[in-house]
Amino acid sequence: MTRRIVVTGCTRGLGRALAGRFAALGHTVIGCGRSTDQLAALRAQYGAPHRFDIVDVSDDGAVARWAEDVIESVGVPDLLINNAGLINDVAPLWTIEAAEFDRIVDVNLRGVANVIRHFVPSMVTEGRGVIVNMSSGWGRVVDAGVAPYCATKFGVEGLSRALALDLPSGMAAVALNPGVIDTDMLRKCWDETASSYDGPEEWVEKAVPIILDIGPDHNGQSMNV
Repeated sequence: MTRRIVVTGCTRGLGRALAGRFAALGHTVIGCGRSTDQLAALRAQYGAPHRFDIVDVSDDGAVARWAEDVIESVGVPDLLINNAGLINDVAPLWTIEAAEFDRIVDVNLRGVANVIRHFVPSMVTEGRGVIVNMSSGWGRVVDAGVAPYCATKFGVEGLSRALALDLPSGMAAVALNPGVIDTDMLRKCWDETASSYDGPEEWVEKAVPIILDIGPDHNGQSMNV
């Protein structure tokens, strides 16, 4: 069965790999990101019915307009993946500027809520659909230097579990820890050490079957790849 799949943060890393793999499997991908060049490349590689739009998920108004247009033109999502995320420059919490802290919260936590706010009502009306909120190992344990990121991912875990209680029978919301993957985000923390782990293209081969298998029985779970 082909699905309509929304993926935020689709221009790099895990989001880009997910978009490509879902499209290769015949699903319709609706992605967003902030890089004009990368979005243009995605549009060139994957034509209609796929679509890729410039959206900053931290902007509630922009998300509202995007969701309305997507639902009207493509249809209600079957699978909604909140993947967009940022990590802070590694440093003790007290040295991190307020603007950087706020930006991490705005994208990683408020952005998830914005996307849920504007896509999930249509899914609830239809009584079906799955919401996958990308979490992290640092959403369940902590480490030095990444307090803002940890705080937001712990928030995603709690938000996902609470959302699960709000959903009607037949739907599911989960927090998904992708594991350790060699991405630009990981290299920001671990430098070249990150190269000892699988990259997004290897990861997606394991992750996509797990994601596509998520259903109502998984509602409220904290899952792992």
